[in-house]
Amino acid sequence: MKKVCLMSMLLCAGAFAQSATVVRWGGIVGVITAPGVDNPVGDIHSGAGPWATRDGSARIDLTSGEGSFEVEGLVLIGGTSSGTPGPVASVVGTLVCNPGSTAGATEAVLDTPATPLSLVGNAELAFKLNVPAVCNNPVFLIRVGSGKWIATGTRSAIGPQFHY
Repeated sequence: MKKVCLMSMLLCAGAFAQSATVVRWGGIVGVITAPGVDNPVGDIHSGAGPWATRDGSARIDLTSGEGSFEVEGLVLIGGTSSGTPGPVASVVGTLVCNPGSTAGATEAVLDTPATPLSLVGNAELAFKLNVPAVCNNPVFLIRVGSGKWIATGTRSAIGPQFHY
């Protein structure tokens, strides 16, 4: 009887160990760059000026592609639109796998649908992406319609997602 119980526990533990891998970014910060200075992430160029955020987070299940992000207070710093999103009315979340073609894998850029950015710089979205089998050093970006990034995920953690 003890062997059966132990085998059942080991099988269950093995099933949990094979669960999906989830990447979480515990913060979202604006691009910190001087106006007109590019700060690329892989092949993606940065916005033309500095941006700030109040708060935010993102998560993506690399196995299923399901994810979400939210950002609060995403605003420009400096210029006549300082403290506002300026002309930016919507943003796109972007997962970058293998940025700069790390470890011999091809860089993959996966965009979410666009979501509205409020007048105070708030946005949120749940989405599903087709994540490639190899996604090393994943980076999460928030981009504008021109494709330039204006914010990035920080404090990333990768680990198993357990379903009970």
